[in-house]
Amino acid sequence: MKKFWVAVVLLITFVAVAKADVEFAYDAGAEVVSAYIWRGQYNGGLSFQPDLEIGYDGELTSFRAGVWGNIGASDWRFKKNAPTYLDEDGVEIDPNTRFMPELDVMLNFSIVGLHLGLNHYYYCDGSNFLSWKKDAQLFDADGNVNTTSTTEIWVGYNLDYFLDLDLYFNWYTTVAGADFVWNDLGDPKRAFSTYLELGYNHCWDDAGVTLGGQIGISPWASDIYGNSKFAVTNLTLRLEKEFDFDVCSLNIFAQGSLNPDGVNKDNAYIKGSGDEKLYNQKLNGVIGVGVWF
Repeated sequence: MKKFWVAVVLLITFVAVAKADVEFAYDAGAEVVSAYIWRGQYNGGLSFQPDLEIGYDGELTSFRAGVWGNIGASDWRFKKNAPTYLDEDGVEIDPNTRFMPELDVMLNFSIVGLHLGLNHYYYCDGSNFLSWKKDAQLFDADGNVNTTSTTEIWVGYNLDYFLDLDLYFNWYTTVAGADFVWNDLGDPKRAFSTYLELGYNHCWDDAGVTLGGQIGISPWASDIYGNSKFAVTNLTLRLEKEFDFDVCSLNIFAQGSLNPDGVNKDNAYIKGSGDEKLYNQKLNGVIGVGVWF
C-alpha cells in the first residue's frame, strides 16, 4: 500500500511538471568572503566560493541540480616535513601542507512554494565521498569516525508564492555520514542532526537593497551544531546591495551571526587571531562580494 501511495504522489508531480511551461535555467557565479560562516558557525577564514546550478524553471515548478565549493585560507598549510605537535588543549596539530576544499552536491525540486531537496557535503580529505554506500567504512579500527562527508534531506516552504511576503521555513535532517552521538557506554548511534530555519527577506527593489534575517534551531543533541539539547544556534542579519550590468550582477554584503547556545562573556568574542580561536567564538561577522551570470 505504501508503494501505491508513493506512485500516486510521483504521478501527480510528473503530471504537474508536464503541464507547466518550463524552460532551461542556470545560475553561475562565485563569492569571495572574509570568513566562511555556515548556519551561525565559523568554518574558516578568507574563502573563495564558486556556485553552479542548472535545471528547469516554470511558473509553478522548478528542478535544480548544482555544485557549490569552498576553497579557504584555512584549507592550506604551507610548511613541509614539519613534525606534529600538541596545542594548549592537547589536540594534535599537523602543520604540513594540505589541501582540503569543500564540495557540496545539491538537488532541489519545488512546486507552488514547496521545496524538497538533498544536500551532500564532502571535505576533500581522502575520506569516503559517498557515505551511504553499503561498503563504506564509517569507523576505523579504533572506533573513530572514518569519514567527514554527510548527507541531508530537507523540506521547506516559501510564502512568497501566495503572499507578497518573502518568509520561508526550512527543515534539514542529516541521514548519512559523520553524524553520531555517543551514549554513556561510548557506543555511537545515528544522531539525525536537524536544523530548523525561519527566514525573512525584505527587498527595496528600486535601490537594489535586501535586508534578511534568520533564526536557526537544533531541536535535539547534535555534534554538527554543538548542542546537547534543544537550542537556538543561529541568529543572523544580512544586508546586501546588488548592482546589475548587461552581462552579470555584482553583490556586496555584510552579515553578522550569533550562536546563542551557551554564549557567555568569554566566548561571545574571543580576543586574538587564528582559526582555532574563531571556531569556538559565538559571535562572527563576514563581508563579501559576489559576481553572478
